[in-house]
Amino acid sequence: MTLLKQPKTRWMALSLGVSIILLILKFTAFALTNSTAILTDALESIVNVIASAFALYSLYLAGLPRDQNHPYGHGKVEYLSSGFEGALILSAGLVIIYEAVLSFLEPHPLNDLGWGVGLVAFTTAANALLGYALVRQGKKMESAALAADGHHLLIDSVSSIVVVVGVGLVLLTGWLWLDRALALVLALFIIYNGWSLVRQSVGRLLDETDAPTIDRVVTVLNADRQPNWIDVHNLRVQKYGADLHIDCHLTLPYYWDLAKTHEEVHRFEETLQTGFASEVEIFVHADPCLQECCHYCHVANCPVRAHEFVRDVIWTAENLPLNQKHFVPM
Repeated sequence: MTLLKQPKTRWMALSLGVSIILLILKFTAFALTNSTAILTDALESIVNVIASAFALYSLYLAGLPRDQNHPYGHGKVEYLSSGFEGALILSAGLVIIYEAVLSFLEPHPLNDLGWGVGLVAFTTAANALLGYALVRQGKKMESAALAADGHHLLIDSVSSIVVVVGVGLVLLTGWLWLDRALALVLALFIIYNGWSLVRQSVGRLLDETDAPTIDRVVTVLNADRQPNWIDVHNLRVQKYGADLHIDCHLTLPYYWDLAKTHEEVHRFEETLQTGFASEVEIFVHADPCLQECCHYCHVANCPVRAHEFVRDVIWTAENLPLNQKHFVPM
């Protein structure tokens, strides 16, 4: 299948397959035990399956080439996917609270807790291993959908650990109320993490500043800063899934001809591209220098220098996004 040619879609397909198997095991554990806490874990696994299926489709869409209707590509669908996953987690948390309250009002006996604990313990280990792998691959391939699915599985494994411990205590003590109380605590934990995913997704869709990416751009520019790059300002970074769009203003000598300016802009773009493994679209606006720029200009043998060099302007994540040239106070 064409869908499975990309590594991240293969990882997501693996996640979907494993999630279906673990869902069956968790509902088997619930059927054996009648435990509300285990039901909580099983309900969250339904979210895992739906979210993984949606995320797999979103990765397919994100991999489509740019077209006339989507000039920046389809990468932002990954943020929609992670937000959808967060909304599903929130919904699962609310359902779990309802089931826990119902169990307090209508208590029921628990059965075969030993088998239930064993099955949930197995699914916990599987979720933790797969979640860790997905988060690692998501960061490596800069895939929001893959990383979100991995974080979700890790959250699910933490919930499962609490379930195993709690149901084990019920088995040892016979205190049935622990099962219901545990379900309520897990529901609050799940709701908090679901909200965090939704919040992050909305921020990405609204092009909220991505501080780590800005820091990375600044590091790349400072590491290979050239004397002819008099200044950089109005730096903006947008993420489209794994792809980046960077635009900025680059100050160059005003007396250069168009061909030389174009050559230097191309060199600047290549420098930025080498700092990222993913595709980077770069738009650079060439700004002419002013006399005030002489105080921090390193251009050798400048025929129009009006002032002596004073000191460098340190490029940082705070001053590069500002839409103004930098000036050295005298």
